[in-house]
Amino acid sequence: MKKLISILFLAVITITTFSSCELNDDNTVSYHFELIPTESAVFPESFVLGRTYTIKVYYKRPTSCHFFEGFYYEKNLNVRTIAVQTGVINANNCTPLNEEPVEATFDFMATGESSFVFKFYKGKDEYGQNTFLEYEVPVVRQ
Repeated sequence: MKKLISILFLAVITITTFSSCELNDDNTVSYHFELIPTESAVFPESFVLGRTYTIKVYYKRPTSCHFFEGFYYEKNLNVRTIAVQTGVINANNCTPLNEEPVEATFDFMATGESSFVFKFYKGKDEYGQNTFLEYEVPVVRQ
């Protein structure tokens, strides 16, 4: 009996959650991807060559329809350009959020001996140009 009630409860929540979403012709939820600004990131003072580090990244979800999908990640020599990527459900019941920043992480291995520069997408300026938070972390041998 408890299992049946749990299943019915989940079904009602699912139907309620997605009832205001835009559906495609095949009755799947319509969504798109969006890069959102990074609030901050946390790095060690230096990397030791060959070690892997978990990097913490903080961002704010703009609406209740934004969900973390991963990171956009581009590398060019010792520069890493990173952005928080979200999936956004196309719905008419999205509500703006004013939450504390949310934490997401990724692993990074220091494979070179020079410093690494991390450029996190911060948003656009008044001219429509991308802006970035930049962190430079030196690599040391141990």
